[in-house]
Amino acid sequence: MTDQQPPPPELMTPEEVAARFRVDPKTVKRWARVGMLPSVRTPSGKYRFHREAVNRLLRQTGATS
Repeated sequence: MTDQQPPPPELMTPEEVAARFRVDPKTVKRWARVGMLPSVRTPSGKYRFHREAVNRLLRQTGATS
């Protein structure tokens, strides 16, 4: 029996998220600050977004990628 761990969630940069929503990366960072899009911060303070959370918001807003 092996102790396989699930793969880590795929993270996206603000620029990648912005391209999906066709908005400016600053808008994506603002969404993170107000809680509209959950984010994680790197040790250097950069925003990263879980791909599934981005996809969920795309579905909720009806946006197309």
